[in-house]
Amino acid sequence: MSPSVAKEPSYDQPWRPQYHFTPPQNFMNDPNGTVFYKGEYHLFYQYNPEGNVWGHMSWGHGISSDLVHWQNLPVALHEVRGEYMAYSGSAVVDWNNTSGLCKNPDPSDRSCLVAIYTAAYKDRQKQHIAFSNDRGRTWTNYSGNPVADLDAPDFRDPNVFWYEPQRKWVMVAVLADARTLVVLDSPNLKQWTKRSTFGPAGDTTGQWECPDLVELPIEGTNQTRWVLIINRNPGAPTGGTGVRYLIGRFDGAKFSSEVPDAPALWADWGKDFYATNTWKDISPTDGRRVWIGWFSNWQYANAEPTRLWRGAQSIPRTLMLRRYADGLRLVQRPIRELESLRQERLRLANVSLAEVNQKIRETGAKGEVYEFEAELRPGQADEIGLRLRKGKDAQTLVGFDVAHGEVFVDRTLSGDISFSKDFAGRHSAKLEKNATVKLHVFVDRSSIEVFANDGERVLSDRIYPPPGSDGIEVYAKGSGGRIVLLTMWELHSVWK
Repeated sequence: MSPSVAKEPSYDQPWRPQYHFTPPQNFMNDPNGTVFYKGEYHLFYQYNPEGNVWGHMSWGHGISSDLVHWQNLPVALHEVRGEYMAYSGSAVVDWNNTSGLCKNPDPSDRSCLVAIYTAAYKDRQKQHIAFSNDRGRTWTNYSGNPVADLDAPDFRDPNVFWYEPQRKWVMVAVLADARTLVVLDSPNLKQWTKRSTFGPAGDTTGQWECPDLVELPIEGTNQTRWVLIINRNPGAPTGGTGVRYLIGRFDGAKFSSEVPDAPALWADWGKDFYATNTWKDISPTDGRRVWIGWFSNWQYANAEPTRLWRGAQSIPRTLMLRRYADGLRLVQRPIRELESLRQERLRLANVSLAEVNQKIRETGAKGEVYEFEAELRPGQADEIGLRLRKGKDAQTLVGFDVAHGEVFVDRTLSGDISFSKDFAGRHSAKLEKNATVKLHVFVDRSSIEVFANDGERVLSDRIYPPPGSDGIEVYAKGSGGRIVLLTMWELHSVWK
C-alpha cells in the first residue's frame, strides 16, 4: 500500500489539533492552491511524503465542503526526484478553457482546475502548470513546462488570479532574495509576459515569499483597495517569519502602494502565522475573501516536539479593511462555519473576576479544545487577562497590558519550550484606545489564536502543554477589573 493511500491515524495523538488542519503524517508547511470548485474547498500544501522534517517537497491535498471538516486525498503533485521539487503556488478554475487543457465530457461545462507551482531545480526556479479534469483527484503536468522562466535562482511562489477588467490572467511571484515582486500576465496560463516589478519597500534583509494580491472591501463602505501580501522570512516583529502587507491600487500591470514603507504593517503579531494563501473562486454570492496560514515559524519548524506529524494550518479567516485614525488597516475574523462546532459551557455578564473563577470551579469549565469571547474592563488594574491551558507547571497568558495599551500572549511557561531557544516569549500588539477590550480566542491542543477588538489585531501562537494542563482562570494585576461578558464553548473535533 502506498504512503498516499495508507490507513490514516486516529488524529488523537498528544498535541494533535482537533479543528485545525494537520497532515495524516509527516511534515507540512505552506498552504498552496487554495481554490473553491464545484462545492469543494481545496487545500493543497507543501508536504514531505517521506519524513517529518522539510524535504522532498510535493503537494499534499485535502478537501472540505465547509472549510472546517476535511477529507485527506492522495498527494496531488509529486517531486520529480533528481530533477526538481514542487514548491509553493496557487490554483485557479479555468472556467472558459483559456488554456485548452480542459477536456470535460459535458459540452456545457468548459472548466477544469489548473495548478501553478514553482519547480525548484538545483540552481534555478521556474513556474510549471498542471491540470485536472476530475475535480482535482488526479493531475497531469503540462507538456510545455516551464511556462514562466526568468533564469533566476529565486523566482518562486506564483499566485495567479483572473483580472476581469482586462480579461486576462495575472501572476504575482517573487525574486525572493532581492525582495522584489514580479507581475506577469497571460491570456491562457501557458505564455506569460513580465509587466512590472515592485519592492523592496524598505526591506533591507531576508526574503520575500508567498505573495498575494487581493482586492478587499473597506468595512462600512462600498469602496475597495488592493492589498499586496508579502510573507517575510526573517524580519517579523517577534523574530523569524511573518506576514507583511501594503495597501494601494492595481491597474492590471502594476501595483502602487499608498502607505509608507515604514513602519511596516503586519497581519499577525504572534509568532506562528506564515505563507498565507487566499481562496480563489469563492461564490460571488458569498462575497468573502478567506485566507489561511501555516501555523509555525521557520526558526523551529523542523524541531517542534511532535513525531507522527509535524506542522499545522491556522483556522481560516475572513479579510477586510477598516479605517482607523492612522489609515486603513487589515482586519481578520474567524470564519462563521466554525460556529457549527460549538457546545456552550459558560455564559456570564457584568461580574467580578472572583465571581468568574468561582463559576468556572462550580461548572468544571476546563479543557484543551474550546473557544471563548470575553470583554474585559480593566478598571484600575495594570493588567487583566486569562490563564489558559493551566496545569501544575504550565500556563499560557492571554491579556491586556493597560500601561502599554497592548494585547499579548505569553507562552514563556506554556509547556515544552526546550526544543528551540527562539520559542518561549511574550508577543504583543498595540490596540486603539477603548474603555474595554474584546478578546475572541480559539484554543486547541497545541495552539492559541487571539482576535482582539473585532479583528483589529491577531496573535497566533503554538504551545505544547504537558498532559492535564486544562485549567482556565481569569486574573488581574491591580484592582477594579471586571468581566463585561464571557462566553465559553467546547468545540467538537472535526476528525471524529
